[in-house]
Amino acid sequence: MEVTVEFAGLSRVLTRQPRLTLKLGEDATYQQILQRLGELHPELVGEVINPSFRSLKASNMLSLNGKRMIQPDQMDQSPDEGDRLILMSILAGG
Repeated sequence: MEVTVEFAGLSRVLTRQPRLTLKLGEDATYQQILQRLGELHPELVGEVINPSFRSLKASNMLSLNGKRMIQPDQMDQSPDEGDRLILMSILAGG
């Protein structure tokens, strides 16, 4: 399976790139995707991705195709071939 991960906010600042394409096993979960991202971009670990690789830090979210947010209790689910995941910060100022 192949998915595109787009970086927005802090994740983009840390990785210094707008996106990457990941080739994954057929049933790869969102948690496994976080682990792979942490391996490829260790600068995300502790800042965006929790060191356990089981979830994101509270101020970050994973959007599926720009239509819905992946909730913490959905991290053991899998995306579909060709899905676009957006790793974004959800902090706002005023």
